[in-house]
Amino acid sequence: MVEKSYQIGILTLSDKGACGEREDESGPLLTELVSGLGNVLRYQIVGDDKNKIIMMLTSWVDDLGLDLILTTGGTGVSPRDVTPQATEAVIDYQIPGMAEAMRAASLKITARAMLSRAIVGVRQQTLIINLPGSPKAAQENFEVLLPVLPHALEKLNGDSTDCAVS
Repeated sequence: MVEKSYQIGILTLSDKGACGEREDESGPLLTELVSGLGNVLRYQIVGDDKNKIIMMLTSWVDDLGLDLILTTGGTGVSPRDVTPQATEAVIDYQIPGMAEAMRAASLKITARAMLSRAIVGVRQQTLIINLPGSPKAAQENFEVLLPVLPHALEKLNGDSTDCAVS
């Protein structure tokens, strides 16, 4: 059970979704999945444009002070997949173990998981997680991280208690 209710943003990256050619299924699904962690204060769909993604992530952290931002889409190897580059441009540091855990779990399902370039990082006190664009893969990857998300968010919010597990 989560003691604090966190402020969350969900950013879907999709050229087709941004222009109305495809319905976003991952964003609404993630909104449901995070309900136990807090409230989704921002949800938006933008095209695969590195500068727009950077502006959005920066604003959601610096202006809104969100605790958690989940991105969905743009983590593959196609030329328009720029979510990891945009995320890397705004974060202070990465949390590679979380991204590695997602890929490791996904590899048990599909060899294509090796193509994921998703990263997880922190800007100020905000955790930013890149998830795949597919609703099924986004859910699978999110669920891998869910057991550690409350602890990570507590620590980023200044919890100084000992991390040792009894």
